[in-house]
Amino acid sequence: MAEQHLAVVVLAAGEGTRMRSRKPKVMHEIAGLPLLGHALVTATQLGASYVVPVVRHQKELISEYVSAFFPSAIIAEQDELPGTGRAVECALEAIPADFDGAVVVTSGDVPMLDVATLEHLIDTHLESGAAATLLTAVLEDPHGYGRVIRNSAGAFLEIIEELDATDAQRKVNEVNAGVYVFDAKHLRDALASTGTHNAQGEKYLTYVAEAFVKSKQKVIAMQVTDNWVVAGINDRRQLAEVALELNLRICEAWQLAGVTILDPASTWIDVTVQLGEDVTLMPGTYLRGFTTIDEGSTIGPEVVMTDTQVGAGASVIKAHVTGSRIGDGASVGPFAYLRPGTDLGADGKIGTFVETKNAKIGAGSKVPHLSYVGDAEIGVGSNIGAGTIFANYDGVDKHRSTVGSHVRTGASNVFVAPITIGDGAYTAAGTVVRRDVEPGAIALNVSPQKNLADWVLQKRPGSKSAEAAETAQKAK
Repeated sequence: MAEQHLAVVVLAAGEGTRMRSRKPKVMHEIAGLPLLGHALVTATQLGASYVVPVVRHQKELISEYVSAFFPSAIIAEQDELPGTGRAVECALEAIPADFDGAVVVTSGDVPMLDVATLEHLIDTHLESGAAATLLTAVLEDPHGYGRVIRNSAGAFLEIIEELDATDAQRKVNEVNAGVYVFDAKHLRDALASTGTHNAQGEKYLTYVAEAFVKSKQKVIAMQVTDNWVVAGINDRRQLAEVALELNLRICEAWQLAGVTILDPASTWIDVTVQLGEDVTLMPGTYLRGFTTIDEGSTIGPEVVMTDTQVGAGASVIKAHVTGSRIGDGASVGPFAYLRPGTDLGADGKIGTFVETKNAKIGAGSKVPHLSYVGDAEIGVGSNIGAGTIFANYDGVDKHRSTVGSHVRTGASNVFVAPITIGDGAYTAAGTVVRRDVEPGAIALNVSPQKNLADWVLQKRPGSKSAEAAETAQKAK
């Protein structure tokens, strides 16, 4: 196949009313990409000269997405004339008039259609010299789909949409998958003479194949062996079904690549995620966006991770992590919340009930428990005591704090930004640090403890505390 003689049209003009959504159907996501994104990735991987998504409903939103992520695609806009045939006609008007290669037509709501299936379809089309080649599927319940009608010898005759079909034709369970390859010149000529004489008043692309048959041109209907690759999405139930199947296949592919996934049914991995060998994913793990995990790391159970880079041999347990970096051998969780801008160095630790944001934590440094670290930088080998709060907001602006290397801070500290704590310094338990601490110094708030004798007996007479105090005093 010569890629320079190939154009791919992706139909994305429909309203998708059965989704019952303000969002266009093709912009609903599975496995980290909008449905249209899956279709355009596949189209792009074919190496075609022209990739043409056709838009109409909420065209501005869809066009913005296409322009941002598929800048080489040519966006075509369908006019008021409805139907798939008209959509393809508009796409052909967007590419050079002298293009005479093969035209692949697919849909923006068929996310599992893969390159191998399309390449086989294209090769079959080119080798046979057919004017059109299309994919079909045999379904147990063909309701709602156009039926593929063949003659007694099994040759393709026509496609009948369900609303136009007779009772006998509706019993046919071979359906049109909505994926085609056409000869460009023949396609242009056939579309020019295609009308809208049907129950919907639309210009159907399926009429083109029928016209080829009537004019004695070859049309091949090729049945897929895996119906999932042509599974279309019309409502949210189907969206969930296809998402589940795609995710199970993603998990299976990673298992075969050397990743241990204990429970694929509860593990979700976006197509944009990258995993190293000997990574272990525990149950309840969700890996999203452009997350990468290096070899030997263990993620989960119950981790949601988005756009995060994890080094080798790291461990993340019961945590929510977004836009962060976790170094080699580092550990996170359980019950940790890493917000964007968190950078945990090698062998570092972010422990139980710790929240971080825009924080760089050096190699070997630890924030073990019950702390908030925001807008801060911590050097290497430091330990942040339990219950420490980096108070980074003064009510108007946020400020940054710096903690040096090999610092030891006490429990229940508050660091009021902006401050700097020098290398090797200590802070005492319960200290509120409001000014810089020199290297090697200890910061503490000196305030003598004062005990008011018999306060409970005087202020809480008759209480359980008062009774306990009286008993203790009498026992002396």
